[in-house]
Amino acid sequence: MIGQKKYDIAAILINYNSNSYTKNCIESIIAKTASSLNYQIVIIDNASEKEDFSSLESYIENKKYYNVQLVRSAINLGFGAGNMLGVHYSNANYLAFINNDSLLSNDCLSIIYSKITNNPDFGICGPLAYKEDGSLLPTLDHFASPAKEILGRKLLEKLNPEKYPNRKIIYSEPKRGQFISGSFMIVKSEDFNTVGGFDTNLFLYFEETDLCKRLSKIKKYAYLIPEAKYVHFHGVSTPSSITIKTEHKISYLYVIRKHYGYFWHQVILNKLRFHFFFKSLFKPSYWKIFRVLLVGAPLSESLKLKQKITS
Repeated sequence: MIGQKKYDIAAILINYNSNSYTKNCIESIIAKTASSLNYQIVIIDNASEKEDFSSLESYIENKKYYNVQLVRSAINLGFGAGNMLGVHYSNANYLAFINNDSLLSNDCLSIIYSKITNNPDFGICGPLAYKEDGSLLPTLDHFASPAKEILGRKLLEKLNPEKYPNRKIIYSEPKRGQFISGSFMIVKSEDFNTVGGFDTNLFLYFEETDLCKRLSKIKKYAYLIPEAKYVHFHGVSTPSSITIKTEHKISYLYVIRKHYGYFWHQVILNKLRFHFFFKSLFKPSYWKIFRVLLVGAPLSESLKLKQKITS
């Protein structure tokens, strides 16, 4: 990166067989972001079908954007590793990880950049999210933890609203939470590098939980910036299926083991085994999840290790 232009923010997007959403996301970033903010856009194509990638490649070439770069991976790296590849191609003081199925409603990048650069404890920030129908999409949430698993989100919010803020309230001022949605988050590059970036053992899910937890240990906290707003077309690249739900449990149990140790990992693993055993009696498709839980939901069962490298 020596001699290359240093940007204020690098917006990193991942495309996976959803080029139309990626194009719209790029357009919204360019349309809504003030010209006074120096930014670059890095798109990582996570081994999409050739037709999908070619369409996106042609679009970027025809538009001739000077600050947009497209990089194709030969394998689906997932969320964390895909974004880490994007970081490799970025050169900016701040990193904005934005899901490609997002549309900026206002100048999110400039608004958050102003807040995060003027508040030392604002470690990682995100805008207020809405669904495509205009309803609120919760952005703040609480760490995946034994307390949350056993007591539940609602009870935690009642017992300690300061530590566990209500995620369904529209706040008027920046609000600190435990973590913010991974669909749109901005972090200082220096802080991101200090904690080691994303844990690439995670293929899908809980990457933001893990990152925000590690940032909090260096007193860099997660904040919702409600002045900034965007629309998130939730689940475009990862539609719900038994396979995806299985991946969710693998990631969840990995994060529990990593941050809370063997004992709580075993407690929650057995709780999930019990739950999915009885659930599978009524919905046979859930036997797949139960089978993975029965062997401990190891990372070896992850989709990350069940794919072929494409040319």
